[in-house]
Amino acid sequence: MEIIIRDGGVKDINGMLPLLEQLFAIEADFNFDPEVQARGLRMMLDGCGKHRAVKVACSKNKIIGMCTAQTRISTAQGKISAAVEDLVINPAYKRLGIGTRLLEAVEDWAKKRGVISLSLLADKDNHKGLAFYKAGNWRPTSLACWIKSI
Repeated sequence: MEIIIRDGGVKDINGMLPLLEQLFAIEADFNFDPEVQARGLRMMLDGCGKHRAVKVACSKNKIIGMCTAQTRISTAQGKISAAVEDLVINPAYKRLGIGTRLLEAVEDWAKKRGVISLSLLADKDNHKGLAFYKAGNWRPTSLACWIKSI
C-alpha cells in the first residue's frame, strides 16, 4: 500500500474533518463541531505557509492521517519554536508508521524555517499516544497547560 505524505490544502478539509472528530472523541477538553473545525483548518491553510503547516497522509487519494504545526517565538530559548497539533491517524491505518512520517514531515518543515524545538500537548489519559511520543524521543516537561476563554 502506497502512502503519500504531502501538504494539505483547502480541498482536503472535508477529508480532515472526520479525523478531527476522531481526535476530539478522546480529548476531554474539546467538542467536535464541524463548522468550527473547518473554519480553523481554513485559517491554518490561509497564506503562504511560512508560519503554519498542515501535512496529510493519503492512500488511494483518501486522507488517512494529518498533523498541523504553527511557529511561535520562545522567550525561554530566544528563538523560534513550533507547536504541533492535531496528529491523528485513521484507526484502520495505525501501526504502519504514518504518525512517525507525519511528524518527520513537520520536523523537516520546521527545520527549513529555523525552528529549534517542537512542543505538543497530549491528553493525559491517551496512554497509547503518550507511549508513541516517548518512543519518538519526545520528553515530558513539568509544565501544565491552562486555558482561559476570552
